[in-house]
Amino acid sequence: MPFETNNSQYIELSKKITNIPLPYLLGQISDPPKKLFALGNTSLFDDSSIKFLCIVGSRRYSSYGYDAVRQIIQSLKGHPVAIVSGLALGIDSIAHTTALEIGLPCIAVPGSGLNKDVLYPRTHLGLAESILKNGGTLLSEFEPEFRASPWSFPMRNRIMAGLSHVVLVIEGEEDSGTLITARLALDYNRDVCALPGSIFSETSKGPLTLIKGGAVPICTPEDLHKLLGLKTDLVLEDAPEKAEEYIREKIDRCSDEEKNIMSKLNEPKSREELLAETGIELSKLQISISMLEIRGLVTEEYGYVRKVRSIHI
Repeated sequence: MPFETNNSQYIELSKKITNIPLPYLLGQISDPPKKLFALGNTSLFDDSSIKFLCIVGSRRYSSYGYDAVRQIIQSLKGHPVAIVSGLALGIDSIAHTTALEIGLPCIAVPGSGLNKDVLYPRTHLGLAESILKNGGTLLSEFEPEFRASPWSFPMRNRIMAGLSHVVLVIEGEEDSGTLITARLALDYNRDVCALPGSIFSETSKGPLTLIKGGAVPICTPEDLHKLLGLKTDLVLEDAPEKAEEYIREKIDRCSDEEKNIMSKLNEPKSREELLAETGIELSKLQISISMLEIRGLVTEEYGYVRKVRSIHI
């Protein structure tokens, strides 16, 4: 989605391009850049609490890829995460715009220099400006006036991979630049994860190939939270309104039997008590309790099922 921009404003911003020291993670790769030019908020790289998540994917994204990347990023709201991507058309721009919507900082690594006259792609000049105005950063190892070329994109992919703690592949064909970024990340000992997709989709072949090779499949936002090492336990007493809202959302996705069980758990109860009070047949009751445990809504201790005091988010 294109952003409107005032060229004169970006010209003023681009006057502040600086040559910066390499962020710690990027400096550890086998082929670090000799120079690194930055525009925007470089203090992000001094904050050890921030996790850098690189999101890459196809320019020819599907509605499934669009919905998935938005849901995944939206789940990171309020967490110390910065989104790294390439400012490109497709999944990259969706990742950047979604992060901006929820207040996460963005780091964009174009395949060009950072001056206004060469920034690539031209349609994302406004997006770049919005990233800068919202506390994000543009990075490039190329001189500010360098124009993008076919060989510059694989080079910038290693910057994105080397800069990040985790690389998430949303969609991409087997021979795409998306897969180059993921393979570089593996070479740099970064965590690589991928969104599973249809075996009939060309843009799912890349992620599925990575998963077969050991990449972590991201089936829920919680899978990514674990990989990033984010705090995932929200204690009800600490944030009761947020906890209750999240529990309601989880219960809405439950089966009728599971909702029935939850309605009876104002206090811990044995399976025998739940069998009598819910009227659910034994085999379905056992399956439903197991599903509620998997969903993180109940736990069973000393023969009693009870609602959890903290929820997994």
